[in-house]
Amino acid sequence: MRIARFSIDGNVAFGAVEGDGPDGLVLDIIKGIPYSEFELSGTKVPLNKVRLLPPVLPNKVVAIGRNYAEHAAELGHEVPDVPVAFFKPTTSVIGSGDAIEYPSFSDEVHHEAELAVVIGRMCREVPRERVKDVVFGYTCANDVTARDAQKREKQWARAKGFDTSCPLGPWVETDLDPGDLAIQATVNGEQRQLGRTSDMIRSIEDLVVHITEAMTLLPGDVILTGTPAGVGPLHVGDEVAVTIEGIGTLTNKVIKRG
Repeated sequence: MRIARFSIDGNVAFGAVEGDGPDGLVLDIIKGIPYSEFELSGTKVPLNKVRLLPPVLPNKVVAIGRNYAEHAAELGHEVPDVPVAFFKPTTSVIGSGDAIEYPSFSDEVHHEAELAVVIGRMCREVPRERVKDVVFGYTCANDVTARDAQKREKQWARAKGFDTSCPLGPWVETDLDPGDLAIQATVNGEQRQLGRTSDMIRSIEDLVVHITEAMTLLPGDVILTGTPAGVGPLHVGDEVAVTIEGIGTLTNKVIKRG
């Protein structure tokens, strides 16, 4: 099931996405929130009549760096012995169709297409065999990065945590095997990244176990699983799209921060 979060007439709700094609999609409004048992209301609105919001409002976004060998190599890095984890703040999260605001402190902003894992229940110290029980679903993400600041500052808080640097969407797909999905990024329609989730160095199970050894994850929290090779620059006026097989396409325009 595809679960979207949206606003219409000043109200925010979740809905199940039904239909095919951009003009044929409708939202069946969900009663309550989707992390526990829920009912569909039967009230349906066309997707093109609403504004899509980030599909979740995470308490935290835990991101993983250098989880694809070719991406590590293209930046001149070795594959780390353990997963490299960092945070993106909630203020970095935007939805599909929202603008990425080019930060004033950078001259080299890059796209990074990623599969995002959405957590469905509070969990800590999750054993490998229980990982599927705590995952709500999957969505597309763009780990937008101020690459020059990342190199200059030697840590990633500003480079990867600036406002609008974490586009998520367009919705969460709850019925999906994430083991071998095509993941692509385009800029102005030109392909920049193309990889498969099967190329991850560490699996989703590895990442959930590793992260929850240290911290509690809450419903709606997000794990970014790393990006394949092909990252590259974004400029004001560009339109960047992340497409993941079985999920959909996350699209954002780059604007000057004003």
